[in-house]
Amino acid sequence: MTVPAHVELESGQAASTAETLSPAVEVHDLVRTFGPKAALAGVDLVVRPGQVHALLGRNGAGKTTLLRTLVGLVDATSGMVRLQGVAAPTLPRASRARLIQLVPSGDRTFYLRLSGRENLLFFARLQGMRKAAAREQVARCIESVGLTEAARRAVSTYSHGMQKRLSVARALLTEPAVLLVDEATHDLDPAAAEQVRSLIRSVTGRGAAVIWATQRLDEIRGFADEVTLLKQGRVRFHGTVEQLQHAAVSRRLIMRMQARSIPSMPVDQALSATGDVVQLDVMDDHQILTFDLHPDVVLSAAVVALHVAGWDVLACRLERSELESAFLELTEEAG
Repeated sequence: MTVPAHVELESGQAASTAETLSPAVEVHDLVRTFGPKAALAGVDLVVRPGQVHALLGRNGAGKTTLLRTLVGLVDATSGMVRLQGVAAPTLPRASRARLIQLVPSGDRTFYLRLSGRENLLFFARLQGMRKAAAREQVARCIESVGLTEAARRAVSTYSHGMQKRLSVARALLTEPAVLLVDEATHDLDPAAAEQVRSLIRSVTGRGAAVIWATQRLDEIRGFADEVTLLKQGRVRFHGTVEQLQHAAVSRRLIMRMQARSIPSMPVDQALSATGDVVQLDVMDDHQILTFDLHPDVVLSAAVVALHVAGWDVLACRLERSELESAFLELTEEAG
């Protein structure tokens, strides 16, 4: 069973429904080499309709190569790619273009002297649409991304955020079942980035599958349904965002402390049984402690040890978010 991109999924239903649907994208043992270098080295991936699947990895991990291979801009060296159950290499180019579209990372893919509407009309005609149908579809897509008032302005006058929304509109011209998004928010301010994410979520609400390549770890929480992390062309992690958070083993903390009167012992001595002091800075009337908690010690034990020694813990947080810690640990160069 497959779900075309225009089928509406109820709010909150997409993730659970996706589990029962046939995959929109299936990748098995995908390899792409450039000379002696393997940009992709046996990648497996499954994305179902109505899902946002985040694709993470450092620069050069293979994210963009994977997206370009899926959309047909790069040929696989070996392996299997299926789109809605059909082997991708057997699809005619026009059929593949209607089925899967890419929102590229850069803005330099439009004719800047033409208006947003004229650009989309040009690309719609390239997709084989007749003039009347193209005009109607362009109007719908422009409205869906909130650019109706700016549609007749030259793209050169658009902000980065507006150009990114125009890129989304172009990708939606064919109402694709699969949408690939490459670093869509890397140069956008938080408000513009949220607009783009909301647009993408509305696409999955209509049943499309989305692969979202990003290095902005903060944006996948509450946005992505599943995550695949690449390292040097190989899958290093696959699972949910919550599972990725739990993959972190970093226990480096930052505490803000204040002495109640005259402490009975120094901080490093008080904490010697619970962890290692990395750095201690004095700021006004309190101190900032960077501290590695021992693996077999709970945080409350360190707090109690400080309290007994005459130190009150005013605030405490992880030095890095769990997602950031997991990303760094899973993609570290060694191993």
